[in-house]
Amino acid sequence: MKFDILTLFPGMFAGPFDESIIKRAKEKQLIDISLHNIRDWATDRHHTVDDSPYGGGAGMVMKPEPLAACIESIKALQPLSTVVLTSPQGRRLTHRVATELTGRAGLIIICGRYEGIDERIRTLYAEDDISLGDFVLSGGEIAAMALVDSVSRLITGVLGSEDSAGTDSFGDGLLEYPHYTRPPEFKDLAVPETLLSGNHELIRKWRRKEALRKTTLLRPDLIAEIDLTREDRKMLKEIEQELVDGS
Repeated sequence: MKFDILTLFPGMFAGPFDESIIKRAKEKQLIDISLHNIRDWATDRHHTVDDSPYGGGAGMVMKPEPLAACIESIKALQPLSTVVLTSPQGRRLTHRVATELTGRAGLIIICGRYEGIDERIRTLYAEDDISLGDFVLSGGEIAAMALVDSVSRLITGVLGSEDSAGTDSFGDGLLEYPHYTRPPEFKDLAVPETLLSGNHELIRKWRRKEALRKTTLLRPDLIAEIDLTREDRKMLKEIEQELVDGS
């Protein structure tokens, strides 16, 4: 998958994109990431990319001309890629949204700065608008990193195990069950006996129930959004009774 990132600070991406899973995905040519410095498309000698807002107010606004020229140059080479803005006004990035975006030929991600971008860029070019949540960052670079990472890990071959993405939190609509590794006891806390039993069916049921328990306690809003099986409903009743009993 092709990612084109438009930014005023390409250096910010050097660490996150040159380590771990993203690095290996690039080396295996499963993803391709290109960074584009928006200043390179400014035509004046100072490479100006911002100006004061019409109507007054604090801060500066990113000018439309450099952004438009940059977008158009990339679109000429990647006509099927989707232009995405990163802004607090966008739809929230969720597992479902990331999964949807894996179906795109590529993403052209615009990292906003200052007070934002000239609205005419959104009107003329933007095909999607993504937000990390109801808060404001200094720029869209961190959001772009999160977007690339969350989409990339859903691409076949990127993760070491094909099952990993499906068992992550939100992969099946629930928060992920607790994980344990050696040693079997740490600071008087023991690994649940079920996980040491070797009984795969008991382990499956334990993990499902604990995922339901964690989601019920931390994100009950998610329960209403998934299709519960008969086994799930039985487990939820057991969890409810256990919470009442204080166990």
